[in-house]
Amino acid sequence: MESDYRERLTVPWHWWLSAAVAVGLIGYEVQLAARGAAWVAAVYAALAVLAAVLLWSMGRATVGVHDGEVWAGNAHLPVELITRAAAVPPSAKSAAMGRQLDPAAYLFHKGWIKTLVVLVLDDPEDPTPYWMVSTRHPEKILAYIPTATTLT
Repeated sequence: MESDYRERLTVPWHWWLSAAVAVGLIGYEVQLAARGAAWVAAVYAALAVLAAVLLWSMGRATVGVHDGEVWAGNAHLPVELITRAAAVPPSAKSAAMGRQLDPAAYLFHKGWIKTLVVLVLDDPEDPTPYWMVSTRHPEKILAYIPTATTLT
C-alpha cells in the first residue's frame, strides 16, 4: 500500500463541452449584434478564457491522506482524532447534507461528486463534531483510517 493518497476533485468532462457550446452561443449573439465588427474575435477568445478559468478553478480542490492527516483543501485533520469514519453512498447523501447535518460540522462538499466520507472527531479543544468530505473514492481514504467502517 502506498503511504499517501491524493485525489483532485475535477469537474466532469461534459461541463467543458457545455462551456464550449455556451461560449459559441454567447459569442454568436455578440457577433450578430456587432454586425461584423473586427473586435468580435476578441469576444470569443475572452469568453473562452473566462469559461476555462472558471471550470479550472472549480476543479482544483484536492482531498487525501498525507503524513497521518486527512486533507480537504487547505484544512487538515490528524487521523488519531478520528473516532469513527464511514463512506456516505449517493443514496444517503441527500439526507446527510439535509436535516441531519449539524451546523457545527466541517463541510468540504463539491456538488458534482456523488459520494462523501464522514469523519467523526474526538477532540475536546475543537467544537466541530465531524467532517464531511467529498471524494470519488471513499474506500481509498478510509483505508488509511483505522477506525473506519463501511456503510452501504
